[in-house]
Amino acid sequence: MLDAIKQPWPWYVAGALIGLTVPYLLLVGNKTFGISSSLRHLCAACLPANIKFFKYDWKKEAWNLFFVGGIAMGAFIGATLLANPDPVQLAEPTAAYLTEKGITDTSSLMPSEIFSWSNLFTLRGLIFFVLGGFLVGFGTRYAGGCTSGHAIMGLSSLQWPSLVATVMFMVGGIVMTWFILPLLLTL
Repeated sequence: MLDAIKQPWPWYVAGALIGLTVPYLLLVGNKTFGISSSLRHLCAACLPANIKFFKYDWKKEAWNLFFVGGIAMGAFIGATLLANPDPVQLAEPTAAYLTEKGITDTSSLMPSEIFSWSNLFTLRGLIFFVLGGFLVGFGTRYAGGCTSGHAIMGLSSLQWPSLVATVMFMVGGIVMTWFILPLLLTL
């Protein structure tokens, strides 16, 4: 049983389990699924400043903080106690492409050539971490939610704005992968 948990699950099993979260939340408590709103709830709880955006009854959404806490705890358990000792398996063309761009550490999800403390204070690090983090945060707020909220919850409840947001997430990912990332890897 433990070996089955340590191995990556097929997309159709993991996807179905994530998909079943939506009807469960709706049936149990008429709750919507999304992660980015939890940061707003946390700020409203911890920083009760006189900011209009944070003036609401965050206690009604406290369940979301426990949900996100469970995700963080599960990620920690998965990364430490249930870690798969085998290296990450990339498609051969992807590994060759990354090696060509100077990324030789393809055995982990976070290559050290990009994600390291020493890289943080370089132009590449500034773009990846600071500018990238700002754009993700701004985009999440501007779109009214994150990929999980729109693609999982919004699409399943047939919301037109979620369809538009999800399509734009995909377009942005394709543009980043094929056009912007190759330029950034040459820095």
